[in-house]
Amino acid sequence: MAGSKLALEGRVSIISFILGLCVILIPHLSSLGSHAPGIFDYVPEIRDKIAIAVYLVVINLFLLAVYKGPMYKVAVRACFLGFIFGCGLLISLGQTTWTHFGWYMCSLSFFHYSEYLVTAMINPHSLSLDSFLLNHSVEYTVAALSSWLEFTVEKLLLPELKHCRWLSLLGLLMVVCGEGLRKSAMLTAGSNFNHIVQNEKAQSHVLVTSGVYSCFRHPSYVGWFYWSIGTQVVLCNPVCVLGYTLASWRFFRERIEEEELSLILFFGEEYLEYKRKVPTGLPFIQGICVDP
Repeated sequence: MAGSKLALEGRVSIISFILGLCVILIPHLSSLGSHAPGIFDYVPEIRDKIAIAVYLVVINLFLLAVYKGPMYKVAVRACFLGFIFGCGLLISLGQTTWTHFGWYMCSLSFFHYSEYLVTAMINPHSLSLDSFLLNHSVEYTVAALSSWLEFTVEKLLLPELKHCRWLSLLGLLMVVCGEGLRKSAMLTAGSNFNHIVQNEKAQSHVLVTSGVYSCFRHPSYVGWFYWSIGTQVVLCNPVCVLGYTLASWRFFRERIEEEELSLILFFGEEYLEYKRKVPTGLPFIQGICVDP
């Protein structure tokens, strides 16, 4: 269960995220152009681009003045994610041909921010800058860059490929459902949830089998798996849909096996019985094999 008191870092992140999100209030951005060839050209005049730059500078100076050291690092990351979410909203709601990329920006920024915020709620003792998952791994960064590159290249060379609205809506549904499942798993697990696989059992560590854990052994991974694929369906990125599916499947297969080794050591027969009754939730992934 989530804690009753939000950690200070969590409260700072909320304020900072909202400050970044306030980019949507810049008057000139409400009239994003609909015929420009690139994202930044959706701000129709140079003064509007300058307004964004000034806004970012002012916010950063404000955060520097108010927060120091580690707290500033939290604030600036949350503010950046709020800013990206705000820009995504503007693009999504504007009469542009980049609408689906706006959906993607909102999906990506909200995922990373909510990972930090929910961790601050349920397990503040494990909270760190890594809880944003912005530097998850080199592979994760390469995957993100690859998706942006594919979208841009295909939009320039095969623009009709990016106009499949029903497919993007399907991807958005996958994103929303995946995000909802992952956060439900985090909130249900409470202080038992950690972004890092634990090799030692904490005194407060219990086996969670209720809620979404009664349907899937690893609901947070199931949610993340379909969320990641959904982001590429939103972008109508056929190459990355395949690449994300294979890479995510391999990552979670290895991660689940590693985690289940620890869970068997922690809970013994209790976990083995749970394992026999409840599937992992991911296709063709059974988890660690245990000899009878």
